Amino acid sequence: MKTLEEFVALFAEQFDDTDASEITAATEFKDLDEWSSLIALSIIAMADEEFDVALKGADVRDASTVEDLYKVICGKM
Repeated sequence: MKTLEEFVALFAEQFDDTDASEITAATEFKDLDEWSSLIALSIIAMADEEFDVALKGADVRDASTVEDLYKVICGKM
């Protein structure tokens, strides 16, 4: 089981133009300039690869912060 900090680091890796230091557990990720449906797909793929959890688009849509998404993944494990 990865920690919240490890999840935040993995989440931040999905962004090319956003500095990783800008992304914390409390970050409202949909407010990031670089956020897009493509990055949402990358997050879904990362959850599958790193956590063996199948996120749905609704899971991402319903989450506000990076920590919210982490809690969704933990709830599916």
